[in-house]
Amino acid sequence: MSLDRYTSVFFIGIGGIGMAALVEYFLAQNKQIGGYDLTPSDLTKSFEARGVQLFYREDLEGLHSNFKDPNQCLVVYTPAVPKSNAWMCYYENAGFDLNKRSQVLGMITQNTKCFAVAGTHGKTTTSSMLAHIISESDLRFTAFLGGISNNFNSNYFSNGFENSVVEADEYDRSFLRLHPDIACITSTDADHLDIYGTAADLKKSFLDFASLLPSKDRLVVCNEVDFPFGITYGEGVADFEILNLRFEELYSYFDLKVEGQHYKNIVLPMPGKHNVYNAVAAFAMAYLGGLDPVQIIESLAGFKGVARRFSIECMRSDFVFIDDYAHHPTAIRAIYQAVNDAFPTLEKTLVFQPHLFSRTKDFMEEFAASISLFDSVVLLPIYPARELPIEGIDSEVLLDKINTQDKALVLKEQLVEYLKKKPLKILITLGAGDIGLEVKPIKKALC
Repeated sequence: MSLDRYTSVFFIGIGGIGMAALVEYFLAQNKQIGGYDLTPSDLTKSFEARGVQLFYREDLEGLHSNFKDPNQCLVVYTPAVPKSNAWMCYYENAGFDLNKRSQVLGMITQNTKCFAVAGTHGKTTTSSMLAHIISESDLRFTAFLGGISNNFNSNYFSNGFENSVVEADEYDRSFLRLHPDIACITSTDADHLDIYGTAADLKKSFLDFASLLPSKDRLVVCNEVDFPFGITYGEGVADFEILNLRFEELYSYFDLKVEGQHYKNIVLPMPGKHNVYNAVAAFAMAYLGGLDPVQIIESLAGFKGVARRFSIECMRSDFVFIDDYAHHPTAIRAIYQAVNDAFPTLEKTLVFQPHLFSRTKDFMEEFAASISLFDSVVLLPIYPARELPIEGIDSEVLLDKINTQDKALVLKEQLVEYLKKKPLKILITLGAGDIGLEVKPIKKALC
């Protein structure tokens, strides 16, 4: 299907960060844009200021005629919106083709050389690193990212359409709609079991994704992932071998051996082994794409990070505040390790908002174990997103399983006042729900 024939695009769930990059793409194509989302945000308000017609209710009154013609209007939706939603029902009953974000990404990138970043953790940081690296090369490309790159101040970047950088999202098997030419798999930890049912089915989907590549030597895989083929990266035996990994507060330093070449003292202005692994995944993809390794290394030193990905919100001699999107036990453990590498002697307080009842149920014991690494824990109620409650699954049950002595369950609206009364050295807020909205109030109160 050609996208050129459409004069307008309507987004159902327009406020999602992944959808926002598509909005930017179509705005650049001079399409008329409309959309629905449950609540306004800074993102949706910025779209409204640029002429986008936005709705925050399930009421079609006032919808522009351009968005009512199936021959002119492309409809894009996120699976997070229920099929019973009035906008979904209207467009389905009116004979429109409803396309997932991943389907549209597939159409856009089909005629490009597509760099696709997959994995249950690390997609956003790795793809943002890769996009930054390519932006400092001669390659012309468009990037669709899952978070706000601090180098671009956006989750969308374009200086041409010959190449593309995309996150290959495993949720709802979305990444199987893509047309990758070079890809990586950072991790295949069990997740989204509400979609897949079993960890084995999730791993099979990554095999299906890898089979989309033109050849097996176009796949980069972390050597900690059990995968039958691919060019590997990591510490120990690997094609892209990390050596002499060390940390000094908020910086990482490492060497890299690639095809007999030894690149020493590579600088990454981020702490944490997981971020170094993300950087080497991006290095490997850029290297396979023909970029000069010295230029890649120089670009990594200038990477400024991604919003809500180990974001340093406050840095004083007596207090540090870090915010991150981590919402899976493995990611929480990685964040703890990164913070501990940077500040081994300081007490660490975690504020965590669990995301989804189903994920909390599936990984209750693993969540408790990873959260228990912290010296002090503040739990918020579970953020339900698209789900209804599950009987017997709530933050109180999780709190009981956490071994940390200093622990509490606090309502989000009481969080700032609660934190003001605590002696804090290192504060870390984690979660994929709306906990990110608390960052500004916390900074105002504590920084």
